[in-house]
Amino acid sequence: MEFFRKIDLKIKESDLCEALTLASLENITQQFFVIGEQDLEEASIGGVWGEFTLTRQVIRGGLRFALKECPNGLAWTITTGLPPKTDCILIHLTLNREQIAQEFFEEIEEFLEDHCLSLEKIFSKAPRKNPNIRNDNISLK
Repeated sequence: MEFFRKIDLKIKESDLCEALTLASLENITQQFFVIGEQDLEEASIGGVWGEFTLTRQVIRGGLRFALKECPNGLAWTITTGLPPKTDCILIHLTLNREQIAQEFFEEIEEFLEDHCLSLEKIFSKAPRKNPNIRNDNISLK
């Protein structure tokens, strides 16, 4: 399954990578908190879905985050400056599931909205009212 969020803010890839570190996790999301060791690429975190190792990887256009031990293979990218729309921030979250329970769907929606609001706070002075939402391959149990 895939979920997308687009934030209409033009920023540089380097600014994105510099601002979104595991050390600044509390600024990126209210959904996770560090519970153990952390370095530049991994942190032991806790949250609504349990305890996981959160990984951070620099990729073309931005960053990839993943919950290593997650049975749903939950991972997301935060990128900017890539075609076809180079003047926005794009969040792309994936799961290794074709169907999910309604409750999990709603938790993912909250997670993404939290990310959007946090990114807007970091990179803009005025947050959006309504996120531009696109969900592909959605199937609920």
